[in-house]
Amino acid sequence: MTNFIKFANIDLLANKNKFYMSIRQKLEIIQKLLGLTQTKLAEKFGVSFVAFNSWWTGKSSPRPKMQAAINELFLEVTGQKIIPADQLTVKKQIIQQKSSKYESVVEEILANPDVRDQYILKLTYHSNSIEGSTLTEPDTAAILFDNVALPNKSLTEQLEAKNHQTALNYLFDHVAKKERIDENLVLKFHSILMNGVRPDAGTYRNHAVRITGINLPTANYLRVPKLMREVIIMVAEKNKDIIALSASIHSKFEQIHPFSDGNGRVGRLFMNAMLLSADFAPAIIRQEQKKLYYTYLYKAQTKEDCTQLENFLCEAVIEGFRILERTDVRR
Repeated sequence: MTNFIKFANIDLLANKNKFYMSIRQKLEIIQKLLGLTQTKLAEKFGVSFVAFNSWWTGKSSPRPKMQAAINELFLEVTGQKIIPADQLTVKKQIIQQKSSKYESVVEEILANPDVRDQYILKLTYHSNSIEGSTLTEPDTAAILFDNVALPNKSLTEQLEAKNHQTALNYLFDHVAKKERIDENLVLKFHSILMNGVRPDAGTYRNHAVRITGINLPTANYLRVPKLMREVIIMVAEKNKDIIALSASIHSKFEQIHPFSDGNGRVGRLFMNAMLLSADFAPAIIRQEQKKLYYTYLYKAQTKEDCTQLENFLCEAVIEGFRILERTDVRR
């Protein structure tokens, strides 16, 4: 995750000039952060491409209701939207209701191989893709389940996919056995993910790192063990809102950046261990949501405001439940 949020500072510029920006400028930022074509963006607003293109070129202006919709989405994607407390509460209640249908979410996953394989495929493909893997979802499925070696793809990417599969199976078994979510688990995840990829697999970094593209300091490597112990202490706060706690810990973990490589993947596995231990479905953070995910993560780390990250995480967990309910129709 060392190269994440090259575009994160765009929200600072947007915040400074949000009252002076043209519709075109706002649409350009929305398009950049969502990674959509103009055609897809027009569909998102529920208008024809012709109408959308007319706004884009300045030949016409959106009606007031549509301008409000553009402004709302602009604030959302740039990390400036204020999430009402009641909105978060409703989403968390939905998650609790879904969770209550199962005696144990992880046992349900393990008892249904088709469900387990869907989690392994989605989580592996999206998590690795967020970090730059060029494997498609069908590529990933062939590697994971058919043990196919793809001659046109790098061996490292294929090994990383298999390693992620192993890490997820370890995660499911670990939670099913009700074992502790602790520092040893974090190091184990890194050891599995980086097995055969890096010589320092399973150990904290012993050098400085920086996250390129943003002004976000990472921890001095000498302080990493102490800071990680402090994060683990937070995990034990079972009385807290698990979504809020997971979002807070995830943002702190990624800023500490405890490893030379693999911080994003380990961080998401660690977060999903917390969610599964609370009988929530794993969070499916899709690769096409990468820019939003990084924007909200950056806001949590720099503004001490996790509400948008929490809201994003709620949606990701609800999507995770769709796999368990076999209602996931997205491909």
